[in-house]
Amino acid sequence: MAANDMPEIQIDADNMYREESFSDLKVGSIRKLIPVTREGEDDSSRDVRYEGSASLMTPAGNLPLSFELEADNLSDAIDKFPDAVNAAAERAIEELKEMQRQQSQQIQVPGQGGYGQGGGQGGGQIQL
Repeated sequence: MAANDMPEIQIDADNMYREESFSDLKVGSIRKLIPVTREGEDDSSRDVRYEGSASLMTPAGNLPLSFELEADNLSDAIDKFPDAVNAAAERAIEELKEMQRQQSQQIQVPGQGGYGQGGGQGGGQIQL
C-alpha cells in the first residue's frame, strides 16, 4: 500500500481525555479518564470514565481483558472491579469456546497451522 493510499488519521480533539493509572501490582489496573478540552483544561461538561484491565492466563497464553467500570469515583471503581473482571472473563471464555467450536468444524489441512499463540499485555494476571 502506497503512502498516498493511506487513510487520513485524525485525532478527535473534542473527545480528549487525560489518563491516570492505578494498580495493585498483582491482579489488575484501573484507568481514570478525565475529559479535557482541546486546550488541556478539565471539561466539566463530560463525565469522568473508569476502565479496568487484567490478564487471564489460559492454556493458549495470556488473554488481556479490558472493561468499563460504571463508577463515580476510584473507590467505587475498586469495589466494582471484581464483578466486572469476572464478567469480562466469562465473555472472553465464551468467545474462545465459540472460536474453538467454529475451528473444529473446519477441515484441517496439514501444514496450514491455524492455532495462534495468544499474547498481549494487561494490568495483571489471573490464572485459569
